[in-house]
Amino acid sequence: MKRLLIVIFLIIAAALPGLAQQGKSDFLPKIFAGWVKIAPGHVSTDPNEADPVNGSLLKEFGFAELDSATYTKEGRKLSIKAARFADASGAYGSFLFYCTPELPAETIGDDAFSNGTRVVFYRANILVDATFDRVTPMSAGELRELAGDLPHPGGNAGNLPSLPNYLPTQGLKDDKKYIVGPVGMSKISEPIPADLVDFAAGAELMSADYTSEEGVAKLTLVSYPTPAIAGSQLRKIDAAIPSSTQGKPAYYTKRTGPLVAIVSGAISPAEAQSLLASVNYEADVTWNQATHLTKGNNLGSLLVNVVLLTSVLLGISIAAGIAFGGVRILAKKFFPDRVFDRTQDVEIIRLDLRK
Repeated sequence: MKRLLIVIFLIIAAALPGLAQQGKSDFLPKIFAGWVKIAPGHVSTDPNEADPVNGSLLKEFGFAELDSATYTKEGRKLSIKAARFADASGAYGSFLFYCTPELPAETIGDDAFSNGTRVVFYRANILVDATFDRVTPMSAGELRELAGDLPHPGGNAGNLPSLPNYLPTQGLKDDKKYIVGPVGMSKISEPIPADLVDFAAGAELMSADYTSEEGVAKLTLVSYPTPAIAGSQLRKIDAAIPSSTQGKPAYYTKRTGPLVAIVSGAISPAEAQSLLASVNYEADVTWNQATHLTKGNNLGSLLVNVVLLTSVLLGISIAAGIAFGGVRILAKKFFPDRVFDRTQDVEIIRLDLRK
């Protein structure tokens, strides 16, 4: 009995590594643009393996798993780390966190930047960090092919957040940040603390730098689930932040729908009000209406019903005619000159017009 238990224990222990791998999948392709994967990629659900310094931030963005692999092509080498998130907003926010304005942009995936031999891009809910040993004129095209081979999530997981759409474009600089929690808030410079934003209420934050006549100003947009929550949080922000510094307002605020806009930094009151006036919430109302043809609006169904109704009326008319004629014949046979054709009761009015 003891030997049997030992054998069962050894079998379970041997199966545990395989069970631990369940739910993990290497989503990087085995080959793309001539690059061939050397060995099966390393898959992990630990965000610290993706970034030991900012693992908690990746987790806050909805980090799901990491797939890292090494590729070779004609004696060259390419190392790739791909982080998959629960939805596209996580990959978008992580990309903006790593991106800095001085790095040149690239047209790879949904957005990309490069730093010498390193290229970072994201597509839908996957953030890719690729490092070449040597960059060639074809490197960008090769990564575009890789971006096209990455799996795309279904449903709403592939939709980007709508908050960046409310950033005014005039004077906008490339330095933008998207934050969904207090960890990300602690890693950027904002005029309000995380407790005033109240991420527990479902808030999302977007910040961007703008050029002004006095220097650089910052516009912070905070989105809440409802306008009532946004109004309540704005009152808390106005009460907590000092109203003025050195004789002019330290910040300028505005609420539009469920959005709270805050302007701070080196900017004149007129420019700040103009920037705030450019932020306007527009509700995107979707009316889900059936697009298939129903019996009420299908012309073919209407014609079929008309033919059926005509056939029924025609059948009723024929049946009534046969019934009436049959009754008349039977009455004449069994009751001659009693019901029909009673000559003694027939009177004919005659007009003698020949006289």
